[in-house]
Amino acid sequence: MAGYKPAAPFRTAMRLLNPSMGTVKGVNKQVYPDPEQGAKIFGTFRTFGGTETLINNVLTVTATGYIDTWYRSDIRSDSRFYIVQTGETYEVLGKPENINMQNQFLKVRVRLIGGKP
Repeated sequence: MAGYKPAAPFRTAMRLLNPSMGTVKGVNKQVYPDPEQGAKIFGTFRTFGGTETLINNVLTVTATGYIDTWYRSDIRSDSRFYIVQTGETYEVLGKPENINMQNQFLKVRVRLIGGKP
């Protein structure tokens, strides 16, 4: 049976940041841990120049990319990834894809958080 093979080895170091519920100024809110507290994982990280969007006749480019990694049940749609090499944090877009439903590999589409280009 031919299965999915990652395009590249999982060499990019990342920190998985999962939120917990906390109270900020009396309001329940998701609170993400400091990147140093996140679980260290490895995967591939690819960007393709971002995603172009036309909003109110203004062209904007959103930094998006894909992460392939080993399957982990704690990677969810509200998770974030801190890329150790660049110091950038990306949020998950949509639902992580459990490739071939084999609980072996995971593909995640991500978007950069913050105003860094």
